[in-house]
Amino acid sequence: MDVYIEKDYDALSKKAADIIASFIKQKPKCILGLATGSTPLKTYSLLIKKYKKGEIKFKQITTFNLDDYAGLNFNHPQSYYFFMKKALFSKIDIDIKKTFFPTDFVPDYKKYDEKIEETGGIDLQILGIGSNGHIGFNEPGSKFSSKTREIFLTKNTIKDNARFFKSIKDVPKKAVTMGISTIMKAKKIIILANGSKKQDAVLKFVFGPVSAKTPASILQKHKDVVVILDKEAAAKIINKNPKNKNLNIIER
Repeated sequence: MDVYIEKDYDALSKKAADIIASFIKQKPKCILGLATGSTPLKTYSLLIKKYKKGEIKFKQITTFNLDDYAGLNFNHPQSYYFFMKKALFSKIDIDIKKTFFPTDFVPDYKKYDEKIEETGGIDLQILGIGSNGHIGFNEPGSKFSSKTREIFLTKNTIKDNARFFKSIKDVPKKAVTMGISTIMKAKKIIILANGSKKQDAVLKFVFGPVSAKTPASILQKHKDVVVILDKEAAAKIINKNPKNKNLNIIER
């Protein structure tokens, strides 16, 4: 696991965009797993700039989104389909027929996992991390063997996401998410975290024991993970001595 500690959110986003763009250049027909939320927004913006400059193309790429709220219409401003269309898809040359969401397969979510397998599997999965250590909407306590499914959101996650809605009462109580086993099948994973609210989650994820209490901790067992943090998110791991020989911390 390589952990990059960048000076701020802009530098974090640039590092992520450069890695993703390089990956796309090497494999123009790659399968991308995409995340939503505020953390990857700048990364997507930089990828759009690279596309407009002719550095990368998305025409042959297939994407699978990590999750979405259950019960929201695709055109709802807070649906993740709407988010991806606004933040990325409408600004690049991607074939919209090759973009998939778990909510496309209601209620037979196993077909989402089957669709991923049919395409050859996710080559590069982009993740964020919740303040309670969740990845996707796999809340603490989620089984590492879990697959794509509908789940109830914790009060912590509902509170964290309330900023995107008019009221906390408007936040959906359920979501559909790739399972942890689905995520772990990705050939390469990039996980991003910024801001002081993520300090504890990052510490537990990188240095803590592998435990369902911190779902992201399972990534310690993945063979190819790149962690990109800003200094605020990394505050509790800076200068910490890695006991794991497979953990490489690069501070900029």
